[in-house]
Amino acid sequence: MTNGFRDKLGEGGYGSVYKGKLRSGPPVAVKMLSKPKANGQEFINEVATIGRIHHVNVVQLIGYCAERSKRALVYDFMPNGSLEKYISSSDAKLSLSCKQMYEISLGVARGVGYLHQGCDMQILHFDIKPHNILLDENFTPKVSDFGLAKLYPTNESTITMTAARGTLGYMAPELFYKNIGGVSYKADIYSFGMLLMELACRRRNWNSSANSSQVFFPSWVYDQFAEGKNLQIGETTEEESEMVKKMMLVALWCIQMRPSDRPSMNKVVEMLEGNLELLHTPSKPFLYSQAMPTENNGMNIMLPNLSGACLDAMTSEITGR
Repeated sequence: MTNGFRDKLGEGGYGSVYKGKLRSGPPVAVKMLSKPKANGQEFINEVATIGRIHHVNVVQLIGYCAERSKRALVYDFMPNGSLEKYISSSDAKLSLSCKQMYEISLGVARGVGYLHQGCDMQILHFDIKPHNILLDENFTPKVSDFGLAKLYPTNESTITMTAARGTLGYMAPELFYKNIGGVSYKADIYSFGMLLMELACRRRNWNSSANSSQVFFPSWVYDQFAEGKNLQIGETTEEESEMVKKMMLVALWCIQMRPSDRPSMNKVVEMLEGNLELLHTPSKPFLYSQAMPTENNGMNIMLPNLSGACLDAMTSEITGR
């Protein structure tokens, strides 16, 4: 299928992805999982979760292969790759228009909304980030990589977790701190908010080279709004400027520290499609130094949304070093 794994598309913590071709003709992406963890639980998660999903904004699983310790997942091929390479790229060929960014953000919101409320089970992704958003030939976004996903009955509002899961910079604070609120689908809302802010601002949220006024990205964005400043988004029309402002405001709502203050994904779609004048500015996002950390062995290295010296200072404060 992959002609001897000749055309490598990418690599991540899970393994490598290769371009392949089915006998029937269409191209596919074949994800070869590296050493399976927890007896192949990530593989089982992905097959069990994504195998039941059919949505225009969720990647389509075509099939899987399992032989001895080898595991492979076969997906529709996405010719435009992941969203990650389009954020803050200096390559003009990888530049997205404001309209494209807006449509992509809306598509991702619809895809995640479907996971939360469109299936017979509630699917929590736990790893929403640009790298896991794939783009087809028309730049239609597809939510992918369900290795960390969890399935729950739709009537369960909060869930029990033994350890934080996700990616630095996109993980919700309740995964680390006990007194903020329970873990629920609102953790995905937070991750989406960080992704949305990156899209709107065309820069990554975790930047160790940023100056001190920009270390905590969401606070910096909020301050620009409060001071009426135009964020660095290049030359835009009035319509495009309105799209970007709407994306930023919705992102600020999504990353509120308390889960109860964040909107549902259906509400997010409604806000993105609605009138900018109807959107109010939420509370300012801030660092979580007043919260109590959960017991988590990965605490030192997995604090969300901090960078450079700020991360070091916060880690020292929590660990007592």
